[in-house]
Amino acid sequence: MPQIRILPDRVANQIAAGEVVERPAAVIKELVENALDAGATRIDVEFWEGGRALLRVEDNGHGMGRDDALLALERHATSKIAEAADLDRLTSFGFRGEALPSIASVARFTLQTRAAGAESGTEVLVNGGKLVQVRECGRPVGTSIAVEHLFHPVPARRKFLKSDAAEAAHIVHAVRLYALAFPHVAFSLTEDRRVIFRSPECDNLAERVAEIFGAALAEAMTPLEAAEPGLRLRGLIGRPGLGRSSRHEMITFVNTRPVDSRVLTTALIEGYHASLPKGRYPAAFLFLDCDPAAVDVNVHPTKREVRFRSEAAVRSFVIRSILGRLRELGAAAAPLPAAAPIATAPRLAESALPAGRPPIPPLAEAPAPPFPIALPRPGVPDSPARAADDRPAGAPAKPASPGAGPWRWLGLAHGVFALFETPAGLILLDRRAVHERIWYERLQADPGAGGAASQRLLLPIPLELDPIASALLVDRGDFLTAQGFAVVAFGRNFFRLEAVPAWMEPADAEPFLRDLLGSFREGRKDGSPLDLAREGLARLAAARSVRAAARADVPEMDQLVADLFATRSPLTSPAGRPTYIEITHSELARRFHKP
Repeated sequence: MPQIRILPDRVANQIAAGEVVERPAAVIKELVENALDAGATRIDVEFWEGGRALLRVEDNGHGMGRDDALLALERHATSKIAEAADLDRLTSFGFRGEALPSIASVARFTLQTRAAGAESGTEVLVNGGKLVQVRECGRPVGTSIAVEHLFHPVPARRKFLKSDAAEAAHIVHAVRLYALAFPHVAFSLTEDRRVIFRSPECDNLAERVAEIFGAALAEAMTPLEAAEPGLRLRGLIGRPGLGRSSRHEMITFVNTRPVDSRVLTTALIEGYHASLPKGRYPAAFLFLDCDPAAVDVNVHPTKREVRFRSEAAVRSFVIRSILGRLRELGAAAAPLPAAAPIATAPRLAESALPAGRPPIPPLAEAPAPPFPIALPRPGVPDSPARAADDRPAGAPAKPASPGAGPWRWLGLAHGVFALFETPAGLILLDRRAVHERIWYERLQADPGAGGAASQRLLLPIPLELDPIASALLVDRGDFLTAQGFAVVAFGRNFFRLEAVPAWMEPADAEPFLRDLLGSFREGRKDGSPLDLAREGLARLAAARSVRAAARADVPEMDQLVADLFATRSPLTSPAGRPTYIEITHSELARRFHKP
């Protein structure tokens, strides 16, 4: 049996780095937090090649002397706490003292710092956990840390990094979180010598959101302020109706620390349960302030997760606060008292019309076409006597459910449900669910079906995305082009949508593309990116492209039923809803109390 021995500090630091440094964005997170803890009012972040080649964070904080600079690279060296009881009074970000030595153990690490009043600064160079040199240097008050060739001492870790665009997107997202948390701090972010964003000091959160996420999102938000004993909630929330397909714009902070809290996100979703459709998520930037002793920030190595002492109290407080603010918005938007109605010509009663003249139908909007694209499909026989060879494979002339004969169409109910008579009873068919099932399988089986016909837009639609969504759009560019989209880059995270698939209404293009990118972002880890993209597009396209007419005829309904039973799963829509229900004679007899 091998003998037990203590690992060298260098190896221990490299192992610890696996918890602290999972990707380049984690390095930026730790260094920006140190700068904020040092009282910086200006933080400059720079990275090259997605963070693989260089990560640099420079601030104008307090700085350090020579002894503190060397001590900061020792494990568990910190100025934030002195004893365990200090964890109940914690107001700083970093406190474990593991970040700097862990980072220095897996990269070439250069620290330059100067404290106020010192004649010169200190430069410390560490390569792969080994101290190379310590010397004086000239620099302004503050600290600058450069991390080069990340993971070069552990090349196996480099293999698990994503593409440069994906890693860059995570870095940008991380910096944006701290820029939101500290509007009074000036931030700048540079990638490969190109400025991504430079935000000066802002007076409030709304200004910072407009600087970083765009004025359109900032204008769609409304401020929220609420307080109870020991709890305070502030920030910006989306107005009713502003929904997203994913949770990535639900950003929460606890005592200005960006966190992923299931308690807060669940409460936020429940607060919007009556203001957004099911499956849509609100956009929000929420800050919860509470007693540091009431929250544990030490439950995760990267401190992204927190645990509340009383989760039920926090959850109910957030729900009440959001519901109260949404009710205020609803009351403010209530319509004014109605004015006197405009006199209109009275409608004649049917008995007053001349004999033999049909009644005048009420005015109604012209019905939309049944479906904007009509793919060629084989004809459906009008009767079982026709040859079966003309039918789609697996589809009878009048498809029948188990134990039933042919379906005979009777009419439409509420313009949505088609009513059929069968020897076994009645069939109610949901036309929208049927269309979704048919087009979902068509688009999934033939990815060119949605892109073979494309329509150019007279006025391109501007599209501003967050960094991660932008990276996804670039990575899936060829796929989207094949589906009929024409998206042209128009600056950093800005695009122009110049063409959309023929089955899509131009007004639906921007929300559809945002939802599609959200589905890519939420994609499962298994399966190829192309398969995930194709499935996501098919589901969204099937749900949005349905244009059922208010009227129908027998051939159209026969074709619809035949197309349904030619699919692989005719019983449900892509969302799992039933496409039709059957009411048997026995059920009808029971309802009418017949023997």
